[in-house]
Amino acid sequence: MTVRDQIRELLELRPHTTLQISQAVGIPQGEVAGHLEHLARSLPHQGLVLEVEPASCIACELAFEGRKRMTKPSRCPRCRSERIKPPRFSVRPG
Repeated sequence: MTVRDQIRELLELRPHTTLQISQAVGIPQGEVAGHLEHLARSLPHQGLVLEVEPASCIACELAFEGRKRMTKPSRCPRCRSERIKPPRFSVRPG
């Protein structure tokens, strides 16, 4: 089973952050975003969708909706806080 297959199966169970994915699959956290981007393109061919719960600022609750990157932002553009809740990913039928 490939790393992407493992990630897909993991995300079908429940939402996970990139850190949780990296720990469960055994790859560096920096590699997870590339795998997620590939899954986002390939899952529709299987009738599935990669769903992204956007990152949000803990201080002012700004949601980073519409963000294309699969990684966590470094700081909030509104309040400049670095306390950011990371995005969570899941796979659901499309």
